[in-house]
Amino acid sequence: MTSSTAVPPSPTSGKLNFVLVCIFIDMLGIGLIVPVLPLLLDQFVDGPDKRALWYGVLAATFGILQFLFMPALGALSDRIGRRPVLLYSMAGMCLNFLVTAWAPSLAWLFVGRIIGGMSSASMSVASAYASDISTRENRAKAFGKIGAAFGLGFICGPMLGGLLGDANLHLPFYVAAALSAANFVYGFFFVPESLPAARREPVKLARLNPLSALLRLVRREDIRGLVIVITLATFAQMMLQSTWVLYTTFRFDWTPRDNGIALFCVGLGSVVVQAGLLGILIRRFGEVRLALVALTSGMLTYLAYGLATQGWMMYVFILANVLAYATNPALQGIVSKSSPPEQQGELMGSLQSISSLGVIVTPLLGTAILSAVSHLPPGDWRVGSSFFVCAGMQALALLVAWRYFRSHHAVTAKA
Repeated sequence: MTSSTAVPPSPTSGKLNFVLVCIFIDMLGIGLIVPVLPLLLDQFVDGPDKRALWYGVLAATFGILQFLFMPALGALSDRIGRRPVLLYSMAGMCLNFLVTAWAPSLAWLFVGRIIGGMSSASMSVASAYASDISTRENRAKAFGKIGAAFGLGFICGPMLGGLLGDANLHLPFYVAAALSAANFVYGFFFVPESLPAARREPVKLARLNPLSALLRLVRREDIRGLVIVITLATFAQMMLQSTWVLYTTFRFDWTPRDNGIALFCVGLGSVVVQAGLLGILIRRFGEVRLALVALTSGMLTYLAYGLATQGWMMYVFILANVLAYATNPALQGIVSKSSPPEQQGELMGSLQSISSLGVIVTPLLGTAILSAVSHLPPGDWRVGSSFFVCAGMQALALLVAWRYFRSHHAVTAKA
């Protein structure tokens, strides 16, 4: 016998669940291909140097299209609603994965990357969907769930992709396409629009400019030093991500499974620190000291990655580098205290534009460095040059942060 006082499930929770599934599947699909996409190039190019260069161009192509289209799709969702743009994104990612899996030539790999970059709007539009359906009181909680879904997808994706890629390099792309198609079908039939017609706005040309957010940051003299720190730390992390699989495959002869496990460890460490330990670390160190400690940990670990002589060492360095996962949250926490509440959304969106630019720049730089040293024996210390450059960027970020914190007491006193 059921109780008469049972509370029916909230319609809002069902809509939010769709957004969470959307984010999880998108990140799962992206994570699935990380351990295998660089290896897929072996079918179309000869030699590790060419593989590194072409992978960098492929990654940058995706980044350029994402950089150009994400603001436009976000603005379009304000005009026509979130649901059509989310469905477009899911369909586009599905097509991207299928084209990549079926690619008969290098040119078709580029077609897949172009489609993917033009379609990768799910994170920003899904966040807007969550904002539409949430009250002021539970909005932060909803965004926290989106962040958790994002992290969980990237934890599971690389490991699953590595296991599938060990069996067949094309299999992860088919699985990612199937997941995107399933999410499209669910959204098409069961998920309503979140933005009422009365709240929709016309598309403003100023919002379509992807460089406008970066220009707003440059004009902020009070936090310019921190923006430089965040840019350097973000670029170092992205260069690591864009060269990791190529580096470990060349130096240690790792398989997709090996890389999947390593990337799983990275994702797990990130979630544990950011979702579980961050509050404890901030109370223990404060945001300023935590940022400095985290930057130092990252710098030393980049050096260690480049100097590693055995594959097992990489796992040890990943586990020893847990404090580095607090870098961005600590820095963003300090930056957020420099702006009033009504400007927080604009500020965080502008900071996100740094990552968008990094997706273009760092693959080209990192893979060019890796290509230049690919003729050396795998045991030569110079093979780790891309990671040494990461360490250099991190060291510069640490120096700029230290000088900034010494000279900007008004901001750091709050942290």
